[in-house]
Amino acid sequence: MHATLLIALYAFAGAAATGLLGAAVLRLIRRRSLTASLAVVAAVAVLAMLAGTLAVAWAMFLSPHDLSVVTTVVAMAAVVSLATALLLGRWVVARSRELAAAARSFGDEGDYAAPTTPATAELDALSRELAATSARLARSRERERALETSRRELVAWISHDLRTPLAGLRAMSEALEDGVAADPDRYLRQIRAEVERLNDMVGDLFELSCIHAGTLVLSPARISLYDLVGDALAGADPLARRQGVRLVGDAVAAVPVEVDGKEMSRVLGNLLVNAIRRTPADGTVAVAAERFADGVVVSVTDGCGGIPEEDLPRVFDTGWRGTHARTPPAGAGLGLAIVRGIVEAHRGRATVRNIPGGCRFEVTLPLAEA
Repeated sequence: MHATLLIALYAFAGAAATGLLGAAVLRLIRRRSLTASLAVVAAVAVLAMLAGTLAVAWAMFLSPHDLSVVTTVVAMAAVVSLATALLLGRWVVARSRELAAAARSFGDEGDYAAPTTPATAELDALSRELAATSARLARSRERERALETSRRELVAWISHDLRTPLAGLRAMSEALEDGVAADPDRYLRQIRAEVERLNDMVGDLFELSCIHAGTLVLSPARISLYDLVGDALAGADPLARRQGVRLVGDAVAAVPVEVDGKEMSRVLGNLLVNAIRRTPADGTVAVAAERFADGVVVSVTDGCGGIPEEDLPRVFDTGWRGTHARTPPAGAGLGLAIVRGIVEAHRGRATVRNIPGGCRFEVTLPLAEA
């Protein structure tokens, strides 16, 4: 028993010295190729065995013949181990280079072509993570392009919509200043109307900037949906009469909701104005409100003739105005963007879909707590 302990101690001392030396070498080459590190690990394993054997032999526990046999065996093991480590290192390095080349294929479009050659579980996991990152990057770039397109459209429409009233205001003010206005009172009424229109446009821009900046302040209160829709219908009735459009709001349930009354009135007002302007004379705009298990759905149905399917995803984008089946309205394409922003601030969602003869805008709001 005493001899066995001594053999173990001598063997451990020799192997430990080799292990420390190997650790120092690994630290020196830590920035080198994985192949070199694997070769060092294999060499340390074999040399540790050889060092332990030599230490035991030095302590006279092995005969010269036994030492020769063990040394030969260890030498053969060293050759095989080093060859295996080199092959493994080269294989892992090759797979790593393929993965790096695939990662560089992200490019400007965010495409990622995963390597098809089998690799280790860790490299496969890394490849899957790169693929997921590539998909997220592609979606982010797509959103960035959409936002940039919306921004350009918004600037173009705002510039166009400001130029006309400003030119009219300048002409009318010059006519009044020169005393050549045939009907000064009519000019003054027109100037006031144009100023109100510009004021509404500036208000929409300010509201939208608050929504995008996340600074929209809400003051939720428990309100009956029936009263909220009734007020919105009353406010839109004069415009509907001028356009010759019938407003229908019979299918509105008296469901309580917890919303900011002012902001939600703006949502319903924007939807109604949009629907009335899109619906031809003698058409009908219907408002309905129903309670479901997941919330309250308020819908506004018009007779616009429908929206092209390719345009449906962009209806709520900032600055977008239809150019196909729907005639561009007065304004800068901000109303529906404001609708979506306010509804999402209430933890709801706004959607649109085509129906026979027109389209239906739906606003889903969470139920008020009991």
